Amino acid sequence: MNEVLEKIGELGIVPVIKIDDSKDALPLGKALVEGDLPIAEITFRTTAAEESIKTLTNELPEMLVGAGTVLTIEQAKKAIAAGARFIVSPGFNSKIVDYCLENNIVVTPGVNSPTQVELALEKGLGIVKFFPAAASGGLAFLKAISAPYSDIKFIPTGGVSPINLLSYLSHPSVYACGGSWMVKSDFISSGNFQQITVLAKEAVSIMLGFQLVHLGINENSTEEALKSAKQLSRAFNYPVKEGNSSIFVGESFELMKKKYLGKHGHIAIATNNIQRAIAYLSRKGINTLKETTKESDGKLKAIYLNLDVSGFAIHLMQK
Repeated sequence: MNEVLEKIGELGIVPVIKIDDSKDALPLGKALVEGDLPIAEITFRTTAAEESIKTLTNELPEMLVGAGTVLTIEQAKKAIAAGARFIVSPGFNSKIVDYCLENNIVVTPGVNSPTQVELALEKGLGIVKFFPAAASGGLAFLKAISAPYSDIKFIPTGGVSPINLLSYLSHPSVYACGGSWMVKSDFISSGNFQQITVLAKEAVSIMLGFQLVHLGINENSTEEALKSAKQLSRAFNYPVKEGNSSIFVGESFELMKKKYLGKHGHIAIATNNIQRAIAYLSRKGINTLKETTKESDGKLKAIYLNLDVSGFAIHLMQK
């Protein structure tokens, strides 16, 4: 898959931004980076779009910047010249799509009907914008259309909010979501960039949904593990379930039959999307230990991180 599209999928949320003054572009971009959401779709709804894209791409190379509400080929040319790495149109404009495909430019046109989905498939597109999402049927539409059109993924935009974000992202036909609630125009024009950072972090937290699952405790032998398991079970009335390498006491404790990663053991953290979580953590310099990979049906289910907290290794798990 194209590198830009892969990045959009990893980030999971695309802030859709209407900016009135290009001087606000840099502090806006810094606010999104600080909010763990280094991506922006700058809409061509104002004359500040072109210069804003140029500022962001020049000053914040770590950001993935694209252009939205692109209605003409001329706008697409201006956006790409300014540094935009992807083009988004509200509807399915064949001229814009053809121009982008002929010039190897990533484009996600808007669709909201089976006919438009088929047009996208004819053009060889695998990812499209679903717009306006809420007004066009929302998740119910995507559930209905994903059966006959399983080869295409959607980026719902329009009416996406913290309330329904996870519902959208949990559906297999959804590639990412676009939204403007964390980058409202009045936040930008009033200089309230701290609020943008707060809401961006909140959105990322909703998407990833990190949750403590269990505590793993390293023991020296099966006998020691059994002894500790019985103590915990007796104290808290948790059931004991013995496996090949460990003993679970309820769902909260895992007693390892021999020393494994971590001086004392491990902390298991579950997430809504393990691939997005890995990408998120890698941006913070926290990587995975590939030799600890656990898969099921060809999908990653668990992996350890190169992170040790007070003698405990961190074990990342898919919910």
